[in-house]
Amino acid sequence: MHCPYCRGTDTRVLDSRVAEDGASIRRRRTCSSCERRFTTVELMQLSILKRSGATEPFQRDKAVAGVRKACKGRPVTDAQLACLGQEVEDALRLTGAAEVPAHEVGLAILGPLKVLDEVAYLRFASVYRSFESADDFIEEIAAMHADAASRTPHPAPTG
Repeated sequence: MHCPYCRGTDTRVLDSRVAEDGASIRRRRTCSSCERRFTTVELMQLSILKRSGATEPFQRDKAVAGVRKACKGRPVTDAQLACLGQEVEDALRLTGAAEVPAHEVGLAILGPLKVLDEVAYLRFASVYRSFESADDFIEEIAAMHADAASRTPHPAPTG
């Protein structure tokens, strides 16, 4: 760890604390050269296991880029996409795994995207799930209607 003030490499940790969300560690450090103090935050490296067997670091921007294509022409803002990206990353980190299969990223996107924009959801799902015919769309739309009906509160019978 290099000191941000003098670029010295001899630093020592004075205090370490786990962040409230448990996803990072805050360390208070001091530099042996200039004796100044500074704070560092360490995050768990989240890796994506690709189908080929290779791994790469999770990139929120890459996940959002795929969703952005599905949202083309839809009333979805960059701020909403940024929130979706954060939600996806949070969901993946909550699994507690340091390495997540690539298909789990797509699954983590589907839920928040369905809430954000149903048309964009259908576009994304059609590619992600490899829809092959109009029947696949019809089945997915029927499932969406059934899901919406189950969440709609039914009025109490009067009588």
